[in-house]
Amino acid sequence: MLIIGVYMEEEINNDETSEDSQKFPLPMGTIVRIMRTHLDSDKMISRKVKEEMNLFLGKMLEDVSTKLNESPYVTIDEVMFREAIRPYENMKSVELEKKRIIKTLEKIKADCDVLIEEVNRTFRL
Repeated sequence: MLIIGVYMEEEINNDETSEDSQKFPLPMGTIVRIMRTHLDSDKMISRKVKEEMNLFLGKMLEDVSTKLNESPYVTIDEVMFREAIRPYENMKSVELEKKRIIKTLEKIKADCDVLIEEVNRTFRL
């Protein structure tokens, strides 16, 4: 376990001091540290995943900031912030709604299949 801890610390330090970090919007070490708190200890994160996560989070930050900038007011408050991040917060509920709709459509499809069989049986020549 100590080896993994040392490896993770070196991984974070290497990412923070890397020359490539200048092309990323956020400190790589922070991203790796946050990812590590939510991943199993035996998981390794490839460099490409770290870079893509950094770029993705930077893009989200740009999108939210652009949305906040649409406000006519000089001060941005929490209500405006909540409005700007709503699409990201609602992703889970959208996924649940999608699953619900698919289940409903599958039930309708099953009902249609039963009706087709009944029609075929009734009108057999």
